[in-house]
Amino acid sequence: MKIGVISDTHDLMRPQVLEQLKGCELILHAGDISSPVILDSLRNIAPVRAVRGNNDREWADGLPLTLEFELGGLKVLMTHKKRDLPRDLTPYDLVVFGHSHTYYCEWEDTGGGRQTLLLNPGSCGPRRFYQPITMALLTLDENGLHANKIDIGSVKEPTPPQTEADLASLVETVVKETAKGRSVEQIAQKHGIDAVLAEKIARLYLTHPGVTVEGILKKMGV
Repeated sequence: MKIGVISDTHDLMRPQVLEQLKGCELILHAGDISSPVILDSLRNIAPVRAVRGNNDREWADGLPLTLEFELGGLKVLMTHKKRDLPRDLTPYDLVVFGHSHTYYCEWEDTGGGRQTLLLNPGSCGPRRFYQPITMALLTLDENGLHANKIDIGSVKEPTPPQTEADLASLVETVVKETAKGRSVEQIAQKHGIDAVLAEKIARLYLTHPGVTVEGILKKMGV
């Protein structure tokens, strides 16, 4: 059995993701879907099980915050935020979550020698800063459960700053220009900065009064 696992699409369904999902018998979506259109496109491929993320609004009231079900004899638990998982995971064979936009896949000892697969497929929606675009494919067969990380490598993005110092310098530039009242478009054009990245830095600066360059870098996960 082939199972597609995705999260944090944020109203963007990449053709590369749909291509990877072809042939799946089930698709799991760990929240922050942002639009019912996303679920409709997935259901054209296979049945979908989904949970509601913190950015899923009124349209998603019918989606559960957590979901438990059995899959090929395995017990599965899904939720959007890892922090909302129960302390005791021993009843589950597979735990799926999202939210961080960061891929995570580890077998963990949940007590009594029992192994539980904890899986965050990362985000395959809009790129957050320069985090990779990822998803996962699970295979369930007579040999057990196996996870495969999928990097959506055909997505063309601007080349990121090469070092942390480069990124810090870029953040400082955007902060100074934003403080002068210049628009994101003006900053991007003047300094040759990717407009999407400039917008995100400016937004962090404006929505967190008094934040330092180091603080912005930390919020960016650097």
